[in-house]
Amino acid sequence: MSERFPLPKILLASRSPRRSELLAREGLAFDIVVPEVEEKEDGHADPRAMVLHNAALKGDAVAALHPDRLVLSSDTTVAIDGTVLAKPADLADARRMLRLLSGREHLVYTAVLLQCRAAAFRLERCVESRVKFRALTEEAITRYFGVVNPLDKAGAYGIQEGREIIIESYEGSLTNIMGLPMEALREMLELAARACILK
Repeated sequence: MSERFPLPKILLASRSPRRSELLAREGLAFDIVVPEVEEKEDGHADPRAMVLHNAALKGDAVAALHPDRLVLSSDTTVAIDGTVLAKPADLADARRMLRLLSGREHLVYTAVLLQCRAAAFRLERCVESRVKFRALTEEAITRYFGVVNPLDKAGAYGIQEGREIIIESYEGSLTNIMGLPMEALREMLELAARACILK
């Protein structure tokens, strides 16, 4: 970020280890507060509207408790055929999701919200990426589950591990598919810095 407009330490409203990993890889200082909210997970919802809703739900809950902090919240989902695939209920559900995605393209949506109530600053983005799966056999799905825990991931998969087993190609932001589009976040943080948040 800009040396002229330094940023305060971010408050990450998420329990996601992938988001923490991406922030740390970027060299950003952050604390974590896990919001106690019930996220909307509706298979028939508009995926873009749903992730924006959930990111706001999480971010607003944390920002209300820490109005002087720069709060970052995010939410990711997978959508195919007009159906939203949230986190699977169990391994059978995860297998069903991968069968549905097998050999086909789908979209990954991630909403990002950056806010500081004390500075009246609020900025949100929603990023979309496209992923094409390989045609998966039952054996391939079983092998993938041996590498990755699908139960904490929208669509029952993650792109950072075991990618060669399930994914043929992708278009757009890789970090968006991982759960936090860093390209968009960098732009948002620069805007926050230029707004002199908590100077």
